[in-house]
Amino acid sequence: MSAPNKSGWKPEMQAFDNDEVHSYPETATGNRALMLEEPLIFEIAGTDTTGVDLPEIEHGGSERLGSFGRKDPIGLPGLSEPETIRHYTRLSRQNYAIDLGLFPLGSCTMKHNPRLNEKVARMPGFADIHPLQPVSTVPGALEVMNELAHWLIELTGMHGVVMSPKAGAHGELCGILCIRAALEARGDARAVILVPESAHGTNPATAAFAGYKVEDIPATAEGRVDLKALKARLGPDVAGVMITNPNTCGLFERDMKAISDAVHSVGGFVYCDGANFNAIVGKVRPGDLGVDAMHINLHKTFSTPHGGGGPGSGPVVLSEALSPYGPLPFTARTKDGVVHLIEEENAGEFGHTQAFGRMTAFHGQMGMFTRALTYILSHGADGLKQVAEDAVLNANYILRSLEDVLDAPFGASGPCMHEVLFSDKDFAEGLSTLDLAKGLIDEGYHPMTMYFPLVVHGAMLVEPTETESKAALDQFIGALRSVAERAKAGDQSLKQAPYYAPRRRLDETQAARSPLLSW
Repeated sequence: MSAPNKSGWKPEMQAFDNDEVHSYPETATGNRALMLEEPLIFEIAGTDTTGVDLPEIEHGGSERLGSFGRKDPIGLPGLSEPETIRHYTRLSRQNYAIDLGLFPLGSCTMKHNPRLNEKVARMPGFADIHPLQPVSTVPGALEVMNELAHWLIELTGMHGVVMSPKAGAHGELCGILCIRAALEARGDARAVILVPESAHGTNPATAAFAGYKVEDIPATAEGRVDLKALKARLGPDVAGVMITNPNTCGLFERDMKAISDAVHSVGGFVYCDGANFNAIVGKVRPGDLGVDAMHINLHKTFSTPHGGGGPGSGPVVLSEALSPYGPLPFTARTKDGVVHLIEEENAGEFGHTQAFGRMTAFHGQMGMFTRALTYILSHGADGLKQVAEDAVLNANYILRSLEDVLDAPFGASGPCMHEVLFSDKDFAEGLSTLDLAKGLIDEGYHPMTMYFPLVVHGAMLVEPTETESKAALDQFIGALRSVAERAKAGDQSLKQAPYYAPRRRLDETQAARSPLLSW
């Protein structure tokens, strides 16, 4: 037999019978090593038992509840504490996490969340406050918000910031609503937002949700905005452009200042999607490039938790032209030297005279603010600059290490930024990006972002982030190279991958169209 490659895959293993070797049994008798087949929680214990001792209900207890009394059994299984803990721990082991290894999702910046951030966020003065308690009782929280706002303005070179948006897409909507408010204030009924092909997918959705007609701007052969096409489309009906920079092809828009100048010359505004700010933080200030509004994903650039359904946070920085229209409330240090939450009645003192309303009931996401500010202060200006430098260095290391085995459509355009884009151009007939991604699961990695951006067929977008060591990158590169070589060689066993995951490949079309959402 031939020697295994770096990933441990031997060519002879491709001929193994799937049912005999690779399939993961659907019963407990199929347990392999420490990966246990986990039943549903309803299959562990019945609803007629309880895992805890409860006192008998006093006589007449049900009557005292009146209409609030339960009419039917609750229907939940009665598990003991160890049964409950083991069930959810075993389930967690069937998932992938940043604490397990490199998470290569391009455009998502899945990087390590420093434990120092978590320690600060759990301090009683931050963790125990409630949004309904009097504002006068939370001066420390307001100081944190105001200090973080200051840093975001400094790092972006902008004039103001809105802290309340709860996620990146929410921040996009906030920025577009600011643009709409500014146009309405001058009686300018513009109806079109231009969105380049290389922008994030939420950009056209946000513009359409805000009531604008969306028109595409093509990309050049090197993956950047076609400046000539953009200028040709500009006119009195264009409210603005939504541009992602660095863009989703992993490239910096070198014509950004020219784009901003052109849009401003016809009375429009420039919205920059700040999801990729991780690549330029401490190096480039978007405000210097003519940007009017930009959301910042705190989970991406400033390492607050990413995923799990939330919580998220997407502050929006605004230019001097748009700041008066930002929503309320906001924090500001008043003449008494104390930070206050500024509402409508005193917003005018700070030049905030035409706010379009509110984005949320409460002011932002406290846990994310404390984590992000901790990250910023622990890195300092020089550390944040190194964040961008290392993120770009790591992505280019992956690009140059794999461009001989994976097609890099924009590899000749020069260095990439924080993420690298590959395609399935050189795969053997019948094999696709999806097959490579499923094969990567067997190598112990969560797949990269697939089929996005749409400007490249069979796209694979890889972002290593700055928190990965060279050893970690080399291990990932070896695994990805192994699967890519098999795809180029026509290894049809990839069509059935993954073999060693807790579940085999699903019919994703059927799962999307006819999901079973109940037990």
